Amino acid sequence: MPTPLVVSEVSKSFTMHLRDGIRLPVVSDVAFSVASGECVVLGGPSGIGKSSLLKMIYGNYAVDTGQILIRHDGRIVDLASADPRTVLNVRRNTLGYVSQFLRTVPRVAAIDVVAEPLVARGEEAAVAREKAGALLAKLNLPEALWQLPPATFSGGEQQRVNIARGFITDHTILLLDEPTASLDARNRAVVVDDDRGEEERRRRPSRHLPRRRSARRRSPTASSTS
Repeated sequence: MPTPLVVSEVSKSFTMHLRDGIRLPVVSDVAFSVASGECVVLGGPSGIGKSSLLKMIYGNYAVDTGQILIRHDGRIVDLASADPRTVLNVRRNTLGYVSQFLRTVPRVAAIDVVAEPLVARGEEAAVAREKAGALLAKLNLPEALWQLPPATFSGGEQQRVNIARGFITDHTILLLDEPTASLDARNRAVVVDDDRGEEERRRRPSRHLPRRRSARRRSPTASSTS
């Protein structure tokens, strides 16, 4: 498999237990691949399953059918059937994810939230915090906030912490779920420019979700922007 990510005929439904067990189809037979250095956008109207598909790729949601193949440590891993330990190892070293909302441990300082992925890889805490501070500064988060827990921040400030946490590592694949939706134009431009620079420098594939799309489809569609 020459590409880092292949999604093959993935389908997913949710069972609504409070509605007599009815099944709600989410996506059906989704298939695409992403090459190294490629930036791909998932398109489709709100509610079509774009975020759910990203959560399947990241291993948060189980799939009903299909494969999600990741090139990890020189071998191919099917995240659709991998055990939890393997999924966590893939996340730590190969697959990054910036969600729409920041979820973190309460009372942990923002700078430590951002530095944690590097510390988990064995980076010295002081070095990791220095890198985290550089990213937070680049994203225009005031230094006075770095020692405070993100739960006290505005939505836009929390998302900047979330983005910095996702960008601090050199994951081969980076999933971005509407990362700039709550940012102002100035900080949105910083994120877009930084992501493009990282793609060129690392030649890593990334996957973005746009906020608006007018096409009517049954499942998300993938299109390359590089």
